[in-house]
Amino acid sequence: MQPNRRTARAIPVAAALTSLVLAGAAATTASAAPERNTDQSRTAGASGLSAKTSYAKLAGKSGKKDLVKLDLLAFNDFHGNLEPPSSSSGRVNNTNAGGAAYLGRLLADERAKSRAAGAVPITVSAGDIVGASPLLSAAFHDEPTIKVMNALGLQVASVGNHEFDEGWRELRRLQHGGCLDDGTDGANGQNSCPGDQDFAGAKFRYLAANVGWTDPSAHKSKTLFPATKIMKVKGEKVGFIGMTLEGTPDIVTAAGVQGLTFSDEVETANALVPQLKKKGVKSIVVLLHEGALPTDATAYNSCSGVSGDGLAIAQDLSPAIDVVVSGHTHQPYNCVVQDPSGQPRLFTSAYSFGRMVTKLHLLIDPKTHDIVRPAAFAENLIAMNGESVSPLAKVQSIIDTYKALVSAIADKVIGHIADGSTITKAQEADGESPLGDLIADGQVADPTTIEAGASGSTADTPVIALMNPGGIRVDLVENEAGDVTYGGAFAVQPFNNFMVSMDLTGAQIKAILNQQWNGANESGRKILQVSGLTYTWDASDAALPDADALVPGTVLVDADADPATPMVPIEDGTTYRVVANNFLAGGGDGFAGFKDATNTYFGGLDVDSLRMYLEAHDPVATPVTDRITKQD
Repeated sequence: MQPNRRTARAIPVAAALTSLVLAGAAATTASAAPERNTDQSRTAGASGLSAKTSYAKLAGKSGKKDLVKLDLLAFNDFHGNLEPPSSSSGRVNNTNAGGAAYLGRLLADERAKSRAAGAVPITVSAGDIVGASPLLSAAFHDEPTIKVMNALGLQVASVGNHEFDEGWRELRRLQHGGCLDDGTDGANGQNSCPGDQDFAGAKFRYLAANVGWTDPSAHKSKTLFPATKIMKVKGEKVGFIGMTLEGTPDIVTAAGVQGLTFSDEVETANALVPQLKKKGVKSIVVLLHEGALPTDATAYNSCSGVSGDGLAIAQDLSPAIDVVVSGHTHQPYNCVVQDPSGQPRLFTSAYSFGRMVTKLHLLIDPKTHDIVRPAAFAENLIAMNGESVSPLAKVQSIIDTYKALVSAIADKVIGHIADGSTITKAQEADGESPLGDLIADGQVADPTTIEAGASGSTADTPVIALMNPGGIRVDLVENEAGDVTYGGAFAVQPFNNFMVSMDLTGAQIKAILNQQWNGANESGRKILQVSGLTYTWDASDAALPDADALVPGTVLVDADADPATPMVPIEDGTTYRVVANNFLAGGGDGFAGFKDATNTYFGGLDVDSLRMYLEAHDPVATPVTDRITKQD
């Protein structure tokens, strides 16, 4: 019986990597993919001194055929952050970090060090290169980020869940190139190939080993992108397997992954091992867009109390797999796990937003053609920025070009804040936030969600809006001139989701509200932001499995979409017009109840709902958070 990976497993951390006998350790592959190891006592230790010492001893030996040195330079979850991120997202502890040109400088310097030491550097990524990107990239369909990745020398990457934000067809365009016909000079909020820019696509190779087709007969290839890539390092073959998390359909827009299947990560990779072996590949690296959570993210070169799905995968993969480079959780760690045969395996992550690079030092034995595991070690390096660091010129040039092109879009003033300079996204104890209320108010008032030609009666007009809190990325703030700009609004909602109006009964709405603490959200509540609706929930009831935590009689609705009339109790059998973004409408974030909706109609972009509301209510007042009440 296989363990349930979806239940996070906390693994105790070894004080240091156990001393390992080098004799025979280079050949650690198994003849067949093993069943998953259910022994949860295996430890995850930091990539420590003993491995580094072993590397130095072996690398210094000379013989008829010297060991081949391979250095992997890895990063993950870049998310289109071409410029240094702001606030805490632009630091590693107290060190300013990030920005593509500074990431480029670190990569260039480390490649030079590798070559000077006789090693071959290969640059890889574990997914989410694009998606949820700042406006500088997103305004141009992330074409600037792909161009920057080419300039950074990225060679191979796994897809991540955010690669599907604009759909798999758009992701294929990013790989292969070509321009979209989507308006002139950003008239529609996005502008492919602006000015005299062209777009030739990615020079690096996306891998998608576990992303297949619901109808394989309609496609020439088994997977969306190749499952593997083989590269030669001084005559030795190194195989890369790239995967996203199996749960990708649960956290992206349904339309973006329609027609695709997402398979179990361990089963997928293990099935590919024999295929790679037939091609003479014994050194195997997995690029995995699934990760883990350390108890202390400040200790970025350690493996402190790490737990989660990515760790379970890294432990369960075939012993033939030598290294797991991971991502998705936006956390840094540098671990050594035990594979099912008890051998050490590197399991790493390099934070997010281009703030860090993991450098993995590997030795390949030319006799076995395999990586010498006990001599493999890694180090997480900060991509520092500032006056003391010289940005990589060819990357900075790309950024400067698009900064000039985006200004007309980003700098447009769309409103002001009446009572201060910030409306915060911070959720109060009951789960409600001022910015969440404001966004929901904009969505329920969005005229694009009323079907063209509709009568405009109450039946056609949304009376309730529901907004997922994870879709609110930053506070809404005025700039130094005291203006709210389109760029500022876009930073709040960078996903380019469409608004969807739909019919739901009162009973279905209450079922959706109960999914805030049940099912997929039982271990971590997701409190939806609301407009046209008020209710009280009982926290003690919400702690119970399959709980109906809504306090009876407290769920009230603005049934006629008129704020001047009183709220009335919601009725189970009555149908209400509800609006939400297409991520929620597709059942995202564990809210499967939206899939029961009828009479759905797609409107405009979510960021435009906010823009129109700010323009119509200039200056906008910060909402009073009185819609959701928690009862302890």
